[in-house]
Amino acid sequence: MLVILNRLGAEFELWRRYTDDPFLLLVGTILSQNTNWRNTRAAYNRLITKFHTPGQLARAEVREIQKLIKPAGLYRMKSKRLKEVARIVLERYHGDLSTLLRKPSEEARRELLSLPGIGYKTADVVLVFGAGRDVLPIDTHIFRVSKRLGFARPKASYEEVRSELEELTPRGHRGEAHVLWIQHGRRYCLARNPLCDECPINDLCPIGIRRAKRARL
Repeated sequence: MLVILNRLGAEFELWRRYTDDPFLLLVGTILSQNTNWRNTRAAYNRLITKFHTPGQLARAEVREIQKLIKPAGLYRMKSKRLKEVARIVLERYHGDLSTLLRKPSEEARRELLSLPGIGYKTADVVLVFGAGRDVLPIDTHIFRVSKRLGFARPKASYEEVRSELEELTPRGHRGEAHVLWIQHGRRYCLARNPLCDECPINDLCPIGIRRAKRARL
């Protein structure tokens, strides 16, 4: 795994965090569900110019939220979800998620998962980038890449893939690995027509090795 991560680290740059505010990180991660980063960022930037605290978002009109986050898609569902999450954060945590994120990792994770519309990936993203916890969130790209490389079985669940990859990834590097795997999935290990010939780790991938053997025949 370390060899793979070193190669991907030489290929891609790590992202800079777009916010240090855990609530806004949660907002951005909710917006990112089922959409690409370009649309997510556009919706996020539009939203936080007007509503950037739990109190402001909880008091906002749903229609106004919808208009602002429309680029992210599923804006009707996401607007209601954002407003409800903001209300709960305001009431349960007095508008400050840092109290939740100081709790032990599993307890903090359970509380994040109790929020409406928050699944495993969203909770883990907040934990790693909002609280510095050593976890590895799994998105659709990482699901695909990990299974093609043989790190997880084809029908493995989110928790199974996360457990396998965290076990293989050196401690302290799981957030970095999350970013590198996503970029690799977007650039080379595409869902359709993966660019195996250009892939920087094709000699370590069962699919890449098979394709190289067929090319030599």
